[in-house]
Amino acid sequence: MTPEIGTPLTGNEAGGPGHPGATPAKPPIQFTEEDIRHTLRRALVLAGAVVLVATPILWAWLGWRTWLTFVIGAAISATGLVEWMQLLSAMMSRMEEGRTPVPMGRVLIMFFLRLAVAGLLLYASLNSLHGSIYALLAGLALSLLALSIESIRLMARTGS
Repeated sequence: MTPEIGTPLTGNEAGGPGHPGATPAKPPIQFTEEDIRHTLRRALVLAGAVVLVATPILWAWLGWRTWLTFVIGAAISATGLVEWMQLLSAMMSRMEEGRTPVPMGRVLIMFFLRLAVAGLLLYASLNSLHGSIYALLAGLALSLLALSIESIRLMARTGS
């Protein structure tokens, strides 16, 4: 609804937040580096626990080849979480004053090296193991699922 010409504007209509009568804006979600690190670590632990629980079930039900493709997928996705922790640390060290910056070259080299190794593992597991592609995809999605669960827990814990 637009005000009539000559009608004084109040609140948010008068120019946005900060003006008299404006509704206070909700602050953005604030997470510390430690909150994010803790969430990533808990996601790694959760993914590891799922692998430990699923190991005897997959091996007995679908065979060792399917189990191994699942474990390879889970290992690749878990190294992705570790890599995100290293990237987070490198970026935060550059943004915060008083911290010694982590060399970004080493972090980026390790990131691309991990991608290359993951590609080789995927290729080798699909060509030589002949395990289930669905087990491999489940292993790859495991860390994403664990990170989603832990992120929801973080949001609930911080009240966001």
